[in-house]
Amino acid sequence: MSQTRRLSRSRFILMATLVSGLPTSVVVAGRPADFAVGPVIAAPGEAVSGYLEVPAGSDEGTRIPITVVHGSSAGPVLALVAGTHGYEYPPILALQRVRRDVDPKKLSGTLILVHVANLPSFLGRTIYTSPIDGKNLNRVYPGDPEGTVSERIADVLVRQVIETADYVVDMHGGDGNEALRPYLYMTVTGEPELDERSRQLGLAFGLDTIVVQGDWSEEPSAHIYTEWAALGRGKPAISTETGSLGSTAEPLVSLAERGAWNLLRHLEMIEGEPERASAVVWLTEGQVVRSPAPGMFQPAVEPGYFVERGGLLGTLVDYFGDPIQNITAPFAGVVNYVVSTPPVSEGEPLAMVSKVRPAD
Repeated sequence: MSQTRRLSRSRFILMATLVSGLPTSVVVAGRPADFAVGPVIAAPGEAVSGYLEVPAGSDEGTRIPITVVHGSSAGPVLALVAGTHGYEYPPILALQRVRRDVDPKKLSGTLILVHVANLPSFLGRTIYTSPIDGKNLNRVYPGDPEGTVSERIADVLVRQVIETADYVVDMHGGDGNEALRPYLYMTVTGEPELDERSRQLGLAFGLDTIVVQGDWSEEPSAHIYTEWAALGRGKPAISTETGSLGSTAEPLVSLAERGAWNLLRHLEMIEGEPERASAVVWLTEGQVVRSPAPGMFQPAVEPGYFVERGGLLGTLVDYFGDPIQNITAPFAGVVNYVVSTPPVSEGEPLAMVSKVRPAD
């Protein structure tokens, strides 16, 4: 077969794969395969940025800015997802730095950077939900190509990012209303190998506090979080929290950036050893305490505080400042985050408290 015919055939396979929505694996004239995430295609040793398109449907469409960093040698595929909640800035800024500094020629495997998963929330400066459909992107997985914009974003991320990756990390940062002490979530699925790989991912990220979640369900319809959408497909996954109150403070951005580099070292995608925490506090049974009514919240604790069962977390007052209800801890434990801006709606989170897990 002539060189011209070989190239033509490779282009045909590439186009067919892009149409199908599957990741490409095409060998051209003996060189390693290009790597495609949707329309963003990177050759070995190359970093390419572009957009995943979320078409208009029952409401307006959007796009998702991503970078594909395709290493010059074989290795795993790691997806780092920032901006699931658009007011959580440190991971968004951290991934811009990783894009700038990572050398694809020295990378083994492929790094997928989702810079802002939820662009409507980011541009609208909204906490938790999209300004378009009022839905929380981290509650609508696996999404729906015929649904509202948040559901369509989730569908695109599942098909084009999560299903393409070997490891998935959903990087959060304490929403615009949450004072938060950095920690990460690790879910126990009951699959020993999957759980251990997720555990090692969490330890490698380098934070000193890990919340173990044990409410896993095998039912696919229950996999409403980014992390669970990955775990349900057999991909080791964690969710990280490295921000507070929408801050862009350098220590918070650096914490998220350091975690990303640690993961690359842990997976042997770059040289070096991850900077692990010298000791880890393991928490469990995290419970979100929600507001019983609309009003204004006056916190009495800060993130990282230890509280007893029934201990005061804060006071809900009306718009005149008169008390509505004291908000108390459901059990003794650690405050992961507390809402530290006044306005709250009925049902919104006020704080999260977790139990300290006995040492193994």
